[in-house]
Amino acid sequence: MPEARNPRSVRLAVAQTPVRDDPRDAEALRESGREVRALMREAGTRGARIVHFPEGAICFPDKLVLSVYGPDAVGPADWDRCQWPVLQSEPAAIAALARELRLWTVIASAHRLTGQHRPHNSLYVISDRGDVVTRYDERLLSKTKVSYLYSPGISPVTFDIDGVRFGCLIGMEIHYPELFAEYEKLDVDCVLLSTTGVSPGAASVQAQGHAAVNSYRVSFSVPTQHSATAPSGVIAPNGDWLERCPTDGTPSVAVVNLDDSSEAAVESVTHARAWRRESRAGVYAEHQVTDPRSQDRTTAFQRRSRIRGIAGTGGLPRREPLGFGSSVWPDLLVLSLLGEGRLTARTWGDGGCRRT
Repeated sequence: MPEARNPRSVRLAVAQTPVRDDPRDAEALRESGREVRALMREAGTRGARIVHFPEGAICFPDKLVLSVYGPDAVGPADWDRCQWPVLQSEPAAIAALARELRLWTVIASAHRLTGQHRPHNSLYVISDRGDVVTRYDERLLSKTKVSYLYSPGISPVTFDIDGVRFGCLIGMEIHYPELFAEYEKLDVDCVLLSTTGVSPGAASVQAQGHAAVNSYRVSFSVPTQHSATAPSGVIAPNGDWLERCPTDGTPSVAVVNLDDSSEAAVESVTHARAWRRESRAGVYAEHQVTDPRSQDRTTAFQRRSRIRGIAGTGGLPRREPLGFGSSVWPDLLVLSLLGEGRLTARTWGDGGCRRT
């Protein structure tokens, strides 16, 4: 079990951008690239060390646009319809600007494979030198994505900036707690989640839950189309929002310092995360006991007994000890409402029936 680390502060910008869905439209793809680079410049001006963009920041291909049966029926995607030269030149321009600004950049795009293999739905991690240092491929795809559009990825991805460790998730992986738990085991300090959808399942609320139960930050990046109900933002390790983008559909970035010495992080990172790791490592085993009352799950706080009717009391119950532990009965209390509105109570215990 890895020890919780104490990383230095890193300034993170999370973006929300318009998402376009037609990969055949070269000019629309170029416009997406221009918007991404404008927000990179804003993030750099505000002192960010890394900027994180949503799924589909350059393009999120519509399943009907690419369908061989389209535009009215979903079917296998014809990726030859895409403007691949533009889908390659725009990320290249983004990488060049990352080098110029000395800004780590995490950008989503389709990653083309060889032959007839479908592409990955990916997040490229571009360093402040403009190099692609790693790439995350969506592993748990939607039924439509895996059936018609993409090849699934196979592994988690982490990378470090100034001692802070990041992990990546994309698309509908927000709905899989095991992926977030996996990154906690990999000693991640912040998960970068890029998605185009915020429903069903209230994705932003789920993201808060994942941050809180794993005691790390989650950067939640979504398109401007969803900003009215779920704008992009960064969630603290206690599940609270640290900062969010505007809700008016404006392309923008929210910028925060990821610092474990902050008040929002101390309790969650220093104490809660460390204790959960210790508890999962088997700390309880030495405190477990062997005791008959622990093993007997029918044992309760009352004396074990069985109820029978008592002659002369109108069939009212009487307790008798049981020779086995199948039932537990307390003294019975019955409240009766008299005609004049007064309450009267009858109880049956070891001494029989009495009115109170």
